[in-house]
Amino acid sequence: MGKITLNAVRKSFGATDVIAGLDLTIENGEFVVFVGPSGCGKSTLLRLIAGLEDTSGGTIAIDGVDATDLPPAKRGLAMVFQSYALYPHMSVRKNIHFPLKMAGMDPAEAARRVESAAKVLNLTSYLDRKPGQLSGGQRQRVAIGRAIVREPKAFLFDEPLSNLDAALRVNMRQEITELHQSLKTTMIYVTHDQVEAMTMADKIVVLNAGAIEQVGSPLTLYNSPANTFVAGFIGSPKMNLITGAEAAKHGATTIGVRPEHLDIVPSGGWKGIVGLSEHLGSDTYLKIATDTVGTVNVRAGGEVMLRPGDEVHLAPQPGKIHRFGPDGKTLA
Repeated sequence: MGKITLNAVRKSFGATDVIAGLDLTIENGEFVVFVGPSGCGKSTLLRLIAGLEDTSGGTIAIDGVDATDLPPAKRGLAMVFQSYALYPHMSVRKNIHFPLKMAGMDPAEAARRVESAAKVLNLTSYLDRKPGQLSGGQRQRVAIGRAIVREPKAFLFDEPLSNLDAALRVNMRQEITELHQSLKTTMIYVTHDQVEAMTMADKIVVLNAGAIEQVGSPLTLYNSPANTFVAGFIGSPKMNLITGAEAAKHGATTIGVRPEHLDIVPSGGWKGIVGLSEHLGSDTYLKIATDTVGTVNVRAGGEVMLRPGDEVHLAPQPGKIHRFGPDGKTLA
């Protein structure tokens, strides 16, 4: 229950392909994150799965049943949007209950589901409040509760944390992850934030211009990116991509080194000048202009106290250089 299979799914607007013939399988109970830059097609793909957009080609199957032409209400999925879309005049209880009321569910069963969802989301003491009396994080939990009571085959989240401040985003990220562990229901989550993708997903789908660049676990994408796009997108700060003579030394068109895999050494290596130094407590982020490979980002320990203008020498850690060919793909 909750397996979703996409076969050659395509979405076009006029002559423009927004989604270009995707094949993807999401297993029952997986937490899958669609990630990519703005305009890559991740929200459109989610809406195709939900039935909010019509496909231009291909098929979408839910638990082995062709759902391509089914209306949203018949797909057994529940969607949580970026905006909470709560009814301001209704209490939390009535907001969560509303989809069950519209479905004509037995009142006793509906009440049980509302109480159960409220308990899971720590909303029991807020059931009689109005949305205007809640924080942003609490309102988002109400929106999630409204999805939970439907007991769907899968949850679809479309950038649900975008309207929250940084601290609330971290808290809600953890709460949604714990919710998945508790419910064990398939979840598909769309975000442009690769940190959210890395910390939440069982499987990440990296999208670019309507095509899938790579699918894999967070650590697979981090340690073994399929190409320069994934290498530069996954990781924060992003991977340093270097071309020219230094890349040629390694038999590659481009080499990549993550900021945390560049060591500051006493001498030799790549000589450079510190241009920016950001001290964040446990980490220090440095931007260094080198003589040989251009400007690179370095993630060092918090005890490193370098200032703009200081001279340093850098050396990539052994075995941590990624090699890419002229087509941008990883070399064996």
